[in-house]
Amino acid sequence: MEIRKVQITGGSSYIVSLPKEWIKASRIGKNDPVGLIVQPDGTLLVTPKIEQEAVQRKKELRVNATTDQTYILRCLIGAYISGYTTIVLSAQGRLPPSIRLRVREFTQMAIGQEVVEETETSITIKDLLNPSEMPFQNTIRRMAVIVKAMQQDGVEALRSGNVALAGDVVARDNDVDRLQWLIARQCNLLLTDANLARKMGISPQMAMNYFLISRIIERIGDHGTRIAKNAIEFHQEGSKGEVVEMIGTASATASKIFDRAMESMFGQDLEGANATIECVEDLEVQARAINREALKFDAAMATAIVSISDSIRRIGEYSGDICENIINNLVNEV
Repeated sequence: MEIRKVQITGGSSYIVSLPKEWIKASRIGKNDPVGLIVQPDGTLLVTPKIEQEAVQRKKELRVNATTDQTYILRCLIGAYISGYTTIVLSAQGRLPPSIRLRVREFTQMAIGQEVVEETETSITIKDLLNPSEMPFQNTIRRMAVIVKAMQQDGVEALRSGNVALAGDVVARDNDVDRLQWLIARQCNLLLTDANLARKMGISPQMAMNYFLISRIIERIGDHGTRIAKNAIEFHQEGSKGEVVEMIGTASATASKIFDRAMESMFGQDLEGANATIECVEDLEVQARAINREALKFDAAMATAIVSISDSIRRIGEYSGDICENIINNLVNEV
């Protein structure tokens, strides 16, 4: 940290000199304007970028015929989440067809990514989404609607033996993942672009809180998928009457806890969040009762029942984790 003294000129103007190295690196000349942004923590950000254009970042990936397809797909997802606005894949010779296939898969998975240029030796992917047009709260709301429906439809598939519905629940997990990646990407963009944070009207701290909550919701979606997969196995063994009703009751309790957690988040309700956490214990009691009932069945069926019970319990616990994040975020306002 450089320490510089504040000086007064003209009797009313306060002046602080800027580091010469930073001036040169930023290519600032005499009479050039700089932007000053007051941060929530009281610090002052000095930036040479006074335009409203988002920061442009480019990532280049070299590939060849031996490049692992899973590896390159993970790199593309990583570059997307890290906030790169342009991704270029290039090879010395002709791009392998397998790489082009992975690129198409990636653009279908990631929101806002499109191929804008393609040659025999390279592919350029560009982000066409304006981050400010996708507020964090809207994305969180959509994730919450999807994962709640996944859980409910998974249990309904279990009750009715509807294998097609269970398969649809599993497919919906991709939608949850896409939205969670988007939130992670926007969070990283906000941390590197103060102008974007100001334009979206959200602090980096709040963006990070939304990211943490989105990760929890994504985990809830995973457990909805797990319920649906076990429902398929359950159906193959035939209907099991009473235990299905117990699972339905526990699932309704978990859904209610999740609803209350989301209401507390959007309503900034600290007391409501605390009360919701207390409800998780009732769900644990119901889950243990289901596990005891599972002992009446053969090993394969008991394993599926316990797995479903565990997922329902975890959904309630994850909802409690959301409430803990809400309390951590709001406690300074009490």
